[in-house]
Amino acid sequence: MTSPRRLSLVTDEVHALPPDRKAGALRVAIATQDLKELNAHFGSARCFAVYEVTPAEWNFVEAVEFDDVSDESGTHRTEGDDRITPKVSALKGCHLLFCLAIGGPSAAKLVAAKIHPIKVPHPQPITDVLSRTQKMLREAPPPWLRKVLADAGVPRKKPSFQDED
Repeated sequence: MTSPRRLSLVTDEVHALPPDRKAGALRVAIATQDLKELNAHFGSARCFAVYEVTPAEWNFVEAVEFDDVSDESGTHRTEGDDRITPKVSALKGCHLLFCLAIGGPSAAKLVAAKIHPIKVPHPQPITDVLSRTQKMLREAPPPWLRKVLADAGVPRKKPSFQDED
């Protein structure tokens, strides 16, 4: 398998690849075929769009593209050809991965790399996924997201009794 190609936005600052995470941001990867929609299975995704998400904003970080991917049935072309490990390695530093589907062994490799996979039932615009992620961060994150935030070192405001009124 060839190494992934990375497309990152260039600013006045010099970044190592992958770019360092902005303090307090959740790094989110989205499986996509076109950089517009979440519309790919993990194994068949030609590209992952990576964003940093905070309660107030999101910013594109990079796109990671692969030439050699599985078809959507999950069938590999060559026996023993590992297309999953390079994808997991390329997503290092991400906290969440949104995709249409993912197999058990792939999900286990992501979890071992501290990346939480999230299956979405149907294709949708990337902006919708990012907006919902922001909303979860602003409001009451579910327990699985609180754990991801704690593991990522993202500070959380502790709710007070006054906040519930």
